[in-house]
Amino acid sequence: MNREHEIYKVTLVGSAANVLLTVFKFVAGIVGHSAAMIADAVHSLSDLLTDAIVLIFVRISGKPEDVGHDYGHGKYETLATTLIGLALAAVALGIGWKAVTMLLFWYEGGSLPSPGLLALWAALASIVLKELVYQYTLRRGRALNSSVVEANAWHHRSDALSSLGTLAGIGGAILLGERWTVLDPLAGLVVSLFILRTAWKSMKQGLDELLEASLPDDIEKEILTIVATFDDVGDPHHLRTRRIGSRYAIELHIRMDGDIPLKTAHSRACEIEHALKARFGETTHITIHVEPRKDIK
Repeated sequence: MNREHEIYKVTLVGSAANVLLTVFKFVAGIVGHSAAMIADAVHSLSDLLTDAIVLIFVRISGKPEDVGHDYGHGKYETLATTLIGLALAAVALGIGWKAVTMLLFWYEGGSLPSPGLLALWAALASIVLKELVYQYTLRRGRALNSSVVEANAWHHRSDALSSLGTLAGIGGAILLGERWTVLDPLAGLVVSLFILRTAWKSMKQGLDELLEASLPDDIEKEILTIVATFDDVGDPHHLRTRRIGSRYAIELHIRMDGDIPLKTAHSRACEIEHALKARFGETTHITIHVEPRKDIK
């Protein structure tokens, strides 16, 4: 399986859904006089922009190591994850600001238009389609071990949640009458908070990796457990881990009997390396430093 090709395939499926929904939502929002639906359409449009980010950066991150990038180009995928989070945050703030403006207008005695049934149907269609795309994208992202695909999956889910809030606001405004048209922009405000929360998750994940955050504790414990299965190896220490795009980087020191031949020590270090790669992937970057210890039995 070509990982880059699979990521493209997943992203293009989401893009096709985003194109259909963006057009439908804008038409429904304008014809149906729904501010919440127009805000939802803008959110879907932002999905198209993040799909473009994924397609561009995954191609770059898939390049092999070269003279200027000894560890490969995996961090470009991490950068894309961060940019997706920033795009989401920008969308959330824009939707929230528009909703607050409309709420203030209503509070001061202004009259808000009542949304139409077309906007309601658009919200229902968006919820169903985006949830299906979310499930598909998240499943493939985990299978491909791609943080950027997983981040994009959550972008799809945020769009489904956005449409759910939109549905509640539009439905309430239609069913309860003109006095409750305020539910439409109120739904937009709630949606913006959901999107902002998703944006923070994506940005935090990307920034943690860019700032060389260690792998989770359970992963580090598993690394040490694998090393401990070698009886003639002791005291694994100075463990350092990080993520490079879809790959793990593992560095650690081990102690072995100082009187054994260098060839034997090197062979054992290679066996540990193979065991770690068997668990975490053949592209895992591993550095093992061997130190002498005479009291190993």
